[in-house]
Amino acid sequence: MTLYEDIKRQLQAKQVELEQRLSRLKRDAVKPTSRDWSEQAQERENDEVVDALGNETLSELIKVQRALTRIDNEEYLFCSHCGQEIAPARLKVMPYTDLCIQCAEQLSG
Repeated sequence: MTLYEDIKRQLQAKQVELEQRLSRLKRDAVKPTSRDWSEQAQERENDEVVDALGNETLSELIKVQRALTRIDNEEYLFCSHCGQEIAPARLKVMPYTDLCIQCAEQLSG
């Protein structure tokens, strides 16, 4: 099995995990609220945490889906900014990156 195939399997597994997590978070978000005011306040705070986790999960899921699309389109190994090959070690550590290390440093700095 090549690194490329291994990363694709990891991304597919991560996609399933994130979809399941998002589903659980959505279920938690629609639970009925308590009649007690103090409990409602606590539930609202919890809802904010669930919303933040949901947004973070959705963002990661989108990155994973984009990486899988890039694999299918045979663009995965190349930086979306400069077109140079992304180092395999970088892809292994950050499987849903679409930038080589040089472009990532330039764009973040």
